[in-house]
Amino acid sequence: MHQWYFHSGSDASRIGPLDEDAAREHARRHPDARCWREGFADWMPVRSVPELAVTPSGPPPHLPAVPSGGTSRSDEVDYRIIGNDMPFVEVELDPGESAIAEAGALMYKDASVQMDTVFGDGRHSGQGGGLMDKLLSAGKRVITGESLFTTMYTHTGSGKARVAFAAPYPGTVVAMKLSEHGGRLICQKDSFLAGARGVAIGIHFQRKILTGLFGGEGFIMQKLEGDGWVFVHAGGTLVEYDLKPGERLDVDTGCVMAFHDSVQMDVRAVGGIKSMLFGGEGVFLASLTGPGKVWLQSLPFSRMAGRMLAAAPQAGGQDRGEGSVLGGLGRLLDGDNRF
Repeated sequence: MHQWYFHSGSDASRIGPLDEDAAREHARRHPDARCWREGFADWMPVRSVPELAVTPSGPPPHLPAVPSGGTSRSDEVDYRIIGNDMPFVEVELDPGESAIAEAGALMYKDASVQMDTVFGDGRHSGQGGGLMDKLLSAGKRVITGESLFTTMYTHTGSGKARVAFAAPYPGTVVAMKLSEHGGRLICQKDSFLAGARGVAIGIHFQRKILTGLFGGEGFIMQKLEGDGWVFVHAGGTLVEYDLKPGERLDVDTGCVMAFHDSVQMDVRAVGGIKSMLFGGEGVFLASLTGPGKVWLQSLPFSRMAGRMLAAAPQAGGQDRGEGSVLGGLGRLLDGDNRF
């Protein structure tokens, strides 16, 4: 038996857990409310949940949400992820199938796979999309810091063909079927690596000013919509948490990789003045509140870049000789000098 939760949308209060009978009665009295139970990827309008028997007017909760812009049917590609520290994903295409990827992600491909640079995210390529659709798609990519163009890889031969995409820095590549996550994922700006044709890459705005300024990813994040496979990259090791309604997880702002659209993201101060100044974790933490899943990365690129910059030679060509008590003399003997 499921436990149900409700909220009206007009205030932050939530009702629950309620059993099946109490949930049906609450739904009958509040048909405009939204509900959630385990197994839902997002809060659902009560009217669209057949289990509550309140004049169903939409898809049942197990069906993915259809992104704005019409029905999305992505290519059903096969794949395998190879490697641990520096992984890559190999996508297997049937004749006529396509995959899209960020510029510069290609590792190798079969000769029968044709490369085509497309404007925007390629969702409207070959599907009758007009110029305005393509301009909007490209504009969203520019706002999130990506290139105006993506590359589409289409199998033009017979049999099976392969194309592989490599991670840009050490970390983890994970495959996600968007239809299993409510048809939408919110990700950090540079997490998308590749996906099946039909996946839409949009933008997600942080509504709260403090969250946008100090949330680690700024006001704008990536929004992946559709029903097909996407391959996203996380720095270091990836860990997944399934938050229950009202459950909160405080995370270092740079370690948030992705989360369900139902998860609320906010920021909160780390503590007192001493913690802010000397704690080493910055002033704010990202606060993620369920329901929904969140994915965290152990090594944000900003953290790795900061460590590399700190260890780089300082102005004037001198460094700290880290790792050697001999300093400059040790560098003359280590066999790695340029004259």
